[in-house]
Amino acid sequence: MEMRKSCGFFFLLLLLVFASQVVVQTEGRVCESQSHGFKGACTGDHNCALVCRNEGFSGGNCRGFRRRCFCTKIC
Repeated sequence: MEMRKSCGFFFLLLLLVFASQVVVQTEGRVCESQSHGFKGACTGDHNCALVCRNEGFSGGNCRGFRRRCFCTKIC
């Protein structure tokens, strides 16, 4: 009986993972480009996103070990 509960939980977990993958794929592909206008270390996503919007992108995020600003948009 215990193994049956474990299998049911496992299949439920797989269903949730695949359902989330379908949602991500229907939103479209996201293109990234390093910001040319952002100066200094990227410490907050909000400031990065503001600079990226001025560059014509829809938003931006701080990424990487060196904390660079990467602009994003739907391709």
